[in-house]
Amino acid sequence: MRSYNIFTSFSHSRYIKIAGIVCFTVLLSGCGSLLSGTGPYSSSIRDGGKADSDFPYKVVDLSPLNVNEYARKAPLPPSAKVSTTGSTVIKLIPGDVMKIMISDSAEGGVFAPLSDGGTTFNNVRVSSDGTITLPYVGTLNVRNSTLAQVDKDIRKGLKGSVATDPQVHSELVGDLSGSVLVAGAVKAPGRFSSLQGPLTILDAINMAGGPVMEPHLINVTVRNGKQAYTINYEDVLEGGNRQIAPRSEVIVDRARQRFVAMGSVKEPGLKDLPARNPSLLEVLGSVGGLDETKADPQGVFVFRVNPNPKEGEPAAQVFRLDMRKPESIFLARAFQVFPEDAVYVTNAPVYEWNKIISPIVQTIYLGRTLERL
Repeated sequence: MRSYNIFTSFSHSRYIKIAGIVCFTVLLSGCGSLLSGTGPYSSSIRDGGKADSDFPYKVVDLSPLNVNEYARKAPLPPSAKVSTTGSTVIKLIPGDVMKIMISDSAEGGVFAPLSDGGTTFNNVRVSSDGTITLPYVGTLNVRNSTLAQVDKDIRKGLKGSVATDPQVHSELVGDLSGSVLVAGAVKAPGRFSSLQGPLTILDAINMAGGPVMEPHLINVTVRNGKQAYTINYEDVLEGGNRQIAPRSEVIVDRARQRFVAMGSVKEPGLKDLPARNPSLLEVLGSVGGLDETKADPQGVFVFRVNPNPKEGEPAAQVFRLDMRKPESIFLARAFQVFPEDAVYVTNAPVYEWNKIISPIVQTIYLGRTLERL
């Protein structure tokens, strides 16, 4: 009798454990908030966005009737415009290095005649106080002087003393004042000379090896000490090239041309836009397309925040595309995705159902295994 009670007690205990596991699994499957996921359900998105909600939004079902309102613009024809370049006036600053040639027409003078190549002074550097020092001339202040002004001042200092008719020719060989600095997202950043001619934005960036990213992902900031402006590199290529003043700085950095891919796509995450004005079809292609094992093709959404909503307008818009319809490919090709948009693909109902059923089946299998013990 005692052994029967022990066996009965053991059986009851075993079944209580099995029942507890089953009840917990059913409870888990019935509570959607405890199931894994990357965002809201398709039905929740379509039913939300009411005017009295904390963050109202407008749901737009894309169709052939309204897609033109949100379609990307046709590309403009190639521009025939070229950058205009004018003369550049280079003024000396501390750190510049010059080569100065002085000649004299008188035979036997201090300086060699021009026919013999004159007398050359190499590597004449402008000091930190803006001066240079030459034999028979002494110290000259050349800060903010042009090369022509330097030649004139040297002739003035020599004429009538040690030279009868001095001729002076100076040129820059190490030019801080005539160079342009290129830094940032280029292959070979550095300082490049503009002495052989005026430089444009394209000249400077090409000297630096070109950008390391696609043109639409690059912003170019140019500053020259008086003003600064920023232009997208693709706009530069399309006719927006400009001349750069000497001593300018050209900063090449990443443009915020990005979007977020979430949900049932093959490569979710923060991504660069694949083009300047990409379509939804291009954006989906750049993340590998929909994940066929779990995606709901009727639940392709694009979330867009309205940065400056007018009175009565929603704070955001949510665009929905039903990829089951044949025309959806053409709609996705026409619809434009903007920077900071979020592309979200919901899970298919059967995939959500499998997340509920799988733990129940596993529990039943576990229960049968325990029964055999």
